[in-house]
Amino acid sequence: MSYIWAGMLLLAVVFSAVNGTGNLLSAAALQGAQSGIELSIAMAGAICLWSGVSAVMEKAGLTGTLAKVFRPVICRLFPSARKDDGVAQSITGNVCANLLGLGNAATPLGIQATQRMSRYAPEGEASDEMCRLIVMNTASIQLIPANVAAVRASLGCAAPFDILPAVWFTSVCSVAAGLAVAWLLGRARRHD
Repeated sequence: MSYIWAGMLLLAVVFSAVNGTGNLLSAAALQGAQSGIELSIAMAGAICLWSGVSAVMEKAGLTGTLAKVFRPVICRLFPSARKDDGVAQSITGNVCANLLGLGNAATPLGIQATQRMSRYAPEGEASDEMCRLIVMNTASIQLIPANVAAVRASLGCAAPFDILPAVWFTSVCSVAAGLAVAWLLGRARRHD
């Protein structure tokens, strides 16, 4: 991937030199850097807010309640969650963080769950359930797309959450498609 980015950067410099637009390239690079910083600050506020909400939910016992609600589905998708309560809690935390649109908070929980699941997989091999977790974490069903709403708000959108129906539909479809493909590839691998 670094070769692709380096190639794109090199092409931009070469074409700006050939066209005599080096001053426009440097102005665009500076403006892009400034926009990146502004976006990072706007996103940091939203991430702090929703991470705080997540912490309050955990302290209030709502996460534990959600764990009980999700447990039948989680145990069906991830058999090691039946054996290891830590796996179930990490996966539930991951799912809850993704539901709130907090991919940054969900990732450490997903890593923790994957590390615990690796105890039940052959050495150095990703099990089917580990692959399913990665698919679910990456596609993630989002009830509140906090990060996307923060980006939209920072760019001046008057109603950053008006995308909710589209987000709900597409996130459910992406998780369903991802899990179906993971299941099919897992079956194909076992039959080889």
